[in-house]
Amino acid sequence: MSEAAATIRTRLWRSGVLVEENFPFDKISDYLAQDDCLVWVDLCDPEHQLLQDLAQELRLHPAAVEDAIAHNERAKASRYETHTFVTAYATTFQTNEAVTADASGQAGDLQLNRVSAFILPRAVVTVRHNNGFNMADVVARWDDNSDLMKYGIGALTYGLLDYIVDSHFTAVQALDDSIEDLEDVLFDDRSPSKEIQRQTYQVRKDLVELRRVVLPMRELVNAVLRHRQDHASVVEMDAFYEDLYDHVLRASEWTESLRDMVSAIFETNLSLQDARLNTVMKKLTSWAAIIAVPTAVTGYFGQNVPYPGFGEPLGLWLSLAIMFGMAIGLYVIFKRREWL
Repeated sequence: MSEAAATIRTRLWRSGVLVEENFPFDKISDYLAQDDCLVWVDLCDPEHQLLQDLAQELRLHPAAVEDAIAHNERAKASRYETHTFVTAYATTFQTNEAVTADASGQAGDLQLNRVSAFILPRAVVTVRHNNGFNMADVVARWDDNSDLMKYGIGALTYGLLDYIVDSHFTAVQALDDSIEDLEDVLFDDRSPSKEIQRQTYQVRKDLVELRRVVLPMRELVNAVLRHRQDHASVVEMDAFYEDLYDHVLRASEWTESLRDMVSAIFETNLSLQDARLNTVMKKLTSWAAIIAVPTAVTGYFGQNVPYPGFGEPLGLWLSLAIMFGMAIGLYVIFKRREWL
């Protein structure tokens, strides 16, 4: 079996105790035949033939093998005769400060990192297309909870899924913070509307991508739970999986609530723009009316015909009184109606 094109990592636990790492690939079947052994195999960017050979050795379903290789697979869990196949996405959210100094909102960059796993009675085989999925964090989580390894495959699967769900929470929290930043600048007249629109669009785009990987996790965890029950798994892990399922529900509900919030921000921004435009139009109209009064008076008195006070100082003072009186009267009226 060729290993040159893939990065392969292996681990072996005996009765819950880590006894060997990076053992030869050909020993996998021998260890799986022993009841006290628990095996983890990680393949990063494997060749198709390598997976085919592994599938033949471990009796993996061909359809699951093809799904592990294929790109753009949705998050899901499929049950087969000898194993459960799981595809899930961990998320990372990189927050960047907005370019415009007047807007304190933030735009983000959501990254999806896929991992596929074949869950057998005494082994987990993980398959990754690249190093985007940080498997080192998963291994660290297993090491931090080494006392759970005595419970077998349920502990390995729980550690992997718990890391994925926690990454969803981190991304949702980052998006929530970005939405709060948008809310802070939404009612600030000094903030550029185009920048707010751009950031709102980016948040909506990231949220759509996040929903695609968060919402299927409920069905995925349910399938894993049913698979554990079919194989009479130890009850000691039930509390951990119940907590995991609760986290999945919370992440899903939080994502849905953010969807409503960002839609409200988008609609509110459009409404505020319309309101600001109406205010500007009222102000322009009011000042035009005020300016039109002296124009009308000077035009009237500028006619080449006699008028009250024609040729006398009284005419000048009369025209000035009319202009200032009507202009001040209009200003007071518009001010009371909050048009100015």
